[in-house]
Amino acid sequence: MSTRSDSPHLAPPLSSVLLSSAGVVEGVLDGRSLTDALTDVSSALRPATQAVSFHAMRYLGWADAVGRELVQRYPSVLFESLLLVSLTLLKEEGDAAAALPGMPVYAPHTVVDQAVTAASNTRALASFKGMLNACLRRFLRERAALEAAVADSPEAQWNHPGWWVKQLGVAYPQEWREILASANVPAPLTLRVNRRRASREQVLAAFQDAGLSAEPVGQAGLVMSSPKPVTQLPGFAEGWWSVQDAGAQLAAELLAPADGMRVLDACSAPGGKTAHLLELADIDLVALDADGERLERVEQNLDRLGLASSRVQLEAADASDLDAWWDGKPFDAVLADVPCTASGIVRRHPDIRWLRRENDVRRTATLQAKLLDALWQTVAPGGRLLYVTCSVFPIEGARQALEFLQRHPEAQRLDAPGQLLPVALDATPAAQHDGFFYALFAKQS
Repeated sequence: MSTRSDSPHLAPPLSSVLLSSAGVVEGVLDGRSLTDALTDVSSALRPATQAVSFHAMRYLGWADAVGRELVQRYPSVLFESLLLVSLTLLKEEGDAAAALPGMPVYAPHTVVDQAVTAASNTRALASFKGMLNACLRRFLRERAALEAAVADSPEAQWNHPGWWVKQLGVAYPQEWREILASANVPAPLTLRVNRRRASREQVLAAFQDAGLSAEPVGQAGLVMSSPKPVTQLPGFAEGWWSVQDAGAQLAAELLAPADGMRVLDACSAPGGKTAHLLELADIDLVALDADGERLERVEQNLDRLGLASSRVQLEAADASDLDAWWDGKPFDAVLADVPCTASGIVRRHPDIRWLRRENDVRRTATLQAKLLDALWQTVAPGGRLLYVTCSVFPIEGARQALEFLQRHPEAQRLDAPGQLLPVALDATPAAQHDGFFYALFAKQS
């Protein structure tokens, strides 16, 4: 196995990884994010658990459908989670499409043996080890019939909730299959060079000296040929670059800050776009976020990149509550990277599809409209507002932009990419990006 424990020579046993991954999946089924659930895992187990858990999230719809064929009623959520994680590893063994980079392939008997060992060593599961063994062995014996039984299930076929599949099918009659398929392909590691501290050529040379390869993308981006721990890449401590998807790197460039401008980043955490704005021009910047703890990450990122200064104001506040933070002085440019379903970044966060509910789409759209209407008041005459979401649902993108124009006839829509879809499965890594929506508005003087 490619991941390692605290020992420099020994990988953790698969039984331990399966059990910890089942705990993480149990957390997701209970509404926790994958990132949050992984914080409960020991440092020795975390790398392997993260790899298996991410894999499980990408095939959870298929595993859930198969599991329901195997078990009428689960004795516990932890049992369910252990069975589902084990099934996703067995799917990998029999399905070349499920063999993802960085994921080891285990022999079927190894998966079954180690899953039963995990149950045997866990008080809450020990009495169900026979049931688990029978389910996994039945799957191996009857795999073809079981997979045929779930073949018509959208969740099993596309590994997304049925409502999600339906909405994308309506919105994108030609592209919906590729959008869904792309969500199960891990995203490349993409960086944005901090041109205040290094040139792209300088970073590329440092990578080449370290035996690493990368390909330029956009105005300042680099796509790594293979993922690496970011703290081990040349230039991390020196603040030469930030991690940022190629699609996200368009935001600051579209807003086009110029020296001397007063700029607002209304929903700034974790700070990637905040930093990019400061890299592009000498501006007076107000960075807001409703979550004070997440705002601390913005400060940490700016410190590492050498961008913190007296001209940068960090404010923990609800952007829609103008009385709580705005001094009444208008902004020349406003970046409204508002909360959304994050349906465009599922390839990086495969748990999102299982955490969202259908009514979340309408709920976030309502919040976005509230934020847009409030932030528009802060834009100076002749100033610009850039509306951004990392979503592929039109209600959070194109429809939201059109409804904003209907409410604000004084707004002029400028050129912007609109909807970017994460569909470049066969393209080179440099041609791939997450799903984003961009709309740029100018306030007429």
